[in-house]
Amino acid sequence: MKQVYTTRDLAARAELDAGFGKPARLAVLGWPVAHSASPRMHQPALDALGIDARYIRLEVEPGGVPEAFARMRALGFIGCNVTVPHKFDALAACDEAHPGARALGAVNTVRFDADATRGFNTDGPGFARAIEDDFGVALAGLRVAIAGAGGGAGQAIASQCALSGVRGLVLVNRSLEKLGPLVAKLRQAGSEAEIRALSFDDPSLAAQCLDCDLIVNTSSVGLKDGDPSVLSEECLRPGQMVYDTIYQPPVTPMLAQAAACGCRTSNGLSMLLHQGVLAFQQWFPGADPLETMRAALVHSSTGAG
Repeated sequence: MKQVYTTRDLAARAELDAGFGKPARLAVLGWPVAHSASPRMHQPALDALGIDARYIRLEVEPGGVPEAFARMRALGFIGCNVTVPHKFDALAACDEAHPGARALGAVNTVRFDADATRGFNTDGPGFARAIEDDFGVALAGLRVAIAGAGGGAGQAIASQCALSGVRGLVLVNRSLEKLGPLVAKLRQAGSEAEIRALSFDDPSLAAQCLDCDLIVNTSSVGLKDGDPSVLSEECLRPGQMVYDTIYQPPVTPMLAQAAACGCRTSNGLSMLLHQGVLAFQQWFPGADPLETMRAALVHSSTGAG
């Protein structure tokens, strides 16, 4: 069975669905996309609800989002998820974007309605639900440090933190230039949080992180074998909550280091789950796939099936 499709595979419905009993009508777009766990949770939810649709991985080259959207619309797709590096391009390619997606500056969920291509962002709300699910606390009132805040995921999570009423935000990125517009956007949105923007080599970084309740890695550091921890152990203290948006590997260098320091840790599988549920509900209003999706992710992450 084909694990990854490309835009060329969207040329005709007969080619796309050859050998399958159900038509491909949903997808996750990325570059690369073979690692995406989205099909592992969306397909069981579709099957459990008796929906005649297949969810596929679609590899789309940078700059190719508008063409992919056009081909998917022509083939009658219901919608798609969008992952790195296409979330900014997806926002630009939509006819309409939900105010939440505009506020977060990116689109990760698309619905192909008859009259328009509509974009949403479930990353931010999915992150908020994941933190509450994993640690039993709401974001409101916390002090939060975000490593890699200049990227798409980092900006969405920073914006969600501000919308959720955090008390303080420490934004960390390799280049400070990317953080300037983000800080300005958060201020314009009326955030009352104390916001600090730092580079990874700022001498005050450790002190700022130690003052935080929650530390979040939204960078890609930790994905590859041999990657170091994105933050040094001087940034960590016992009792802190540490969340890595990476879910493969399940224990990143940062999470291993945090656990050794006595922190409470969790990875991005919970965010994947909750943003996926919210995306599914954009395509199928009234559906409640949470437990089906949760069971599917747990099943696959333990190596069963």
